[in-house]
Amino acid sequence: MRVPLTVGDFLERAETVYAENPAVVDEPGVPGSLGRLTYREVAARARGMALALDAMGVPAGARVAIVSPNASRFLIAFYGVSAYGRVLVPVNYRLRAEEVSYIVEHSGATVLLVDPELDAALSEVTAKERIVMNGVDDAALFAEAPPGAEPRAWTPDEDAVCTVNYTSGTTARPKGVRLTHRGCWLNAVSFGWHTTITDRDVLLHTLPMFHVNGWGTPYALTAMGGTHIVIRKIDGEDILRRVETEGVTLLCGAPAVVAAILDAATARTETGRPVPGRGRVRIVVAGAPPPSAVIARVEEQLGWEFIQIYGLTEASPLLTVNRARSDWDGLAAGERARLLSQAGAPAVGVRLRTDAGGEVLARSNHVFDGYWQQPRETAEALADGWFRTGDGGRFDGPLLSIIDRKKDVIITGGENVSSIEVEDCLYRHPDVAEAAVIGVPDDKWGETVKALVVLRPGSSAGPAELIEFCRASMTHYKCPTSVEIRSELERTATGKLQKFKLRAPYWQGRDREVG
Repeated sequence: MRVPLTVGDFLERAETVYAENPAVVDEPGVPGSLGRLTYREVAARARGMALALDAMGVPAGARVAIVSPNASRFLIAFYGVSAYGRVLVPVNYRLRAEEVSYIVEHSGATVLLVDPELDAALSEVTAKERIVMNGVDDAALFAEAPPGAEPRAWTPDEDAVCTVNYTSGTTARPKGVRLTHRGCWLNAVSFGWHTTITDRDVLLHTLPMFHVNGWGTPYALTAMGGTHIVIRKIDGEDILRRVETEGVTLLCGAPAVVAAILDAATARTETGRPVPGRGRVRIVVAGAPPPSAVIARVEEQLGWEFIQIYGLTEASPLLTVNRARSDWDGLAAGERARLLSQAGAPAVGVRLRTDAGGEVLARSNHVFDGYWQQPRETAEALADGWFRTGDGGRFDGPLLSIIDRKKDVIITGGENVSSIEVEDCLYRHPDVAEAAVIGVPDDKWGETVKALVVLRPGSSAGPAELIEFCRASMTHYKCPTSVEIRSELERTATGKLQKFKLRAPYWQGRDREVG
């Protein structure tokens, strides 16, 4: 027997087994907040969404883009769109209007869902159907389906595209990563298995849902009947308060989330207030490994379990998991933290190796099936039956460490930044003759964007001016946080910049050249 694996399986099980269990707690006090919903209500609203899209004439395979911070509506859309044969396009809500517009147009999305807080900023971003998720304009879209009403039939196809997730990389324009139902299903099951998700779990969504579909947690937690807690903005004290009041047991995020939590915990301790979650919470971190001293603080100061994963959008994203093993129990805290600072061992079903140049190659059933409308880039990424990650790594036994990036990508605070895109922006400044953008170490963000610039003769632009120039035309997290003016940039005999040499002095004394 062969039954297609589709993401609808997860909500179907939750509705069957956990119908009256708390499914999601929306952010209070924001337009359109849905409050507290059970799995019966979430499933009814997902069916209602599919019925509304049917009535709008949106066919199977059509793309529905959503631009929003975390919200219950976002969670519902994972099922109301994809579980009924359409394709969800989660868009980074931090992007500027022209960047969002490019993604909507490139994906061919005919429906655009916009959070009310972003409506004005994205007023010029359009689609055939543009709906603001404010509880009024979208009332029909997120209403519960009438009893007995079923959306138009879709023949489940596990190889059909489930979501298209846009990621920055080696080009100035983001690429659309086609993730299939099969890939999303297997990634979610693997993530849930490695992190031991059960119906007793309460997940605080400190990771943006747009970010590789929340790493699969909207699927994995739903399948097991756990509770989703929506949080829209990262604030350390607010996170600790939710851990305390909602009984949170699981969080995911980039190193910046860890830093915010530790700062808030220190402030609590200094004022004699308890830090909640000791012995109960586990936090899954990716994007860049925190220093081992930070990992030790998570386990000692907070009393939370630290789990590290490594992956990419193209891998749905899970490739490795680093969770403390039983044979580490007797190790000193510092040694345990050192081991946990590595990317980890291959997840179930993942095979990894490095090529002659040290690049990490991966094979898995949840690696993507290609880039949206970019066959040449797809062929390059999946050459010889392996996915080329663009990261340089080395193995210590089964544990992988990421030590370099072969591609011109900087990962800051969990977000990919194309160094080429930043360089293109700098070259538009009339005083800039040459520019090279690299990632340099940063305790909070893992790594941060630094520009090395050669000015034109007679020019006088300074670092502050160049940073502001970038901030005027780019999403702020992509912009340089520092600029160094140089007389020249060292090149090879053929005129090529070697960024690994430019990065090296800033990473001296570290065992890797990435955050």
